[in-house]
Amino acid sequence: MSNKHVSVEQVSQSFKDGMTVMVGGFLGVGAPELLVKAILDKEIKEITLITSDTGFVDKGVGPLIVKHQVKKVIASHVGTNAETGRQMIAGEMLVELVPQGTLAERIRCGGSGLGGVLTPTGVGTIVEQNKQILCVDGVEYLLEKALRADIALLKAKKADRAGNLIYEKSARNFNPVMALAADLVIVEVDELVENGEIDPDEVMTPGVLVDQIICIGGCKV
Repeated sequence: MSNKHVSVEQVSQSFKDGMTVMVGGFLGVGAPELLVKAILDKEIKEITLITSDTGFVDKGVGPLIVKHQVKKVIASHVGTNAETGRQMIAGEMLVELVPQGTLAERIRCGGSGLGGVLTPTGVGTIVEQNKQILCVDGVEYLLEKALRADIALLKAKKADRAGNLIYEKSARNFNPVMALAADLVIVEVDELVENGEIDPDEVMTPGVLVDQIICIGGCKV
């Protein structure tokens, strides 16, 4: 598809109750705030949310937690959003805490068609509960299963109409790997340009992985 530029209204048609969604960002940096708002506005419920963290109560994916739209979170930490901890302790929401490197590799496995990753991280701790332990060359590893989502919501600095993406500095974070691991990839960009205006050597996520683009800043097309 040569032009993947769509409206927020078109994107919102793909949001369904009970969906599993990956959202890029780290403490709100590199998070697609307009796409998060679209989920809020449509009042989607029972979401399984895969993300590096749950942001703050008013930033990143945090508002989805505050509005009780998430049934389960899979994340590396939740400490900056007090509402996540409160709902977890109250039994209102399930939280699966995953070491950050392990989380990245589980997502990468999901995008690569692998069943999971073997890691020594968590062996001998609470992390190993209900997980398969394998011994390889005398070393014990946990089998951490791959993660995939129905939809990935990402944020990039620039895209062309074909969906080739450039991220900005640390806002890159989990966005590129999540682009591999979802059935539908939607990207929020600050700038949208014509095909051919992005140097191929600068592309960080190729357009073949991107299904839809919404532009919040300078849109030439």
